[in-house]
Amino acid sequence: MLTLTRKSGEQIRIGDDIIITVRAISGNQVRLGIEAPRSVHVYREELYQRLAQINREAAAASPDDLDRIG
Repeated sequence: MLTLTRKSGEQIRIGDDIIITVRAISGNQVRLGIEAPRSVHVYREELYQRLAQINREAAAASPDDLDRIG
């Protein structure tokens, strides 16, 4: 893992087309701005994990499960 120190207003660039800007720092919270192409999905980690869980559950469901729902 790369660990960087940035001040408010400073940026980090990932590749040619992703820019992360430190927008504000308040106490133990940091507000980030992320510029990325629309083809790049950007999620908060907890949302990403929830979506992954939903996808795992959907993949494990059998057609009989779907019949009971509908």
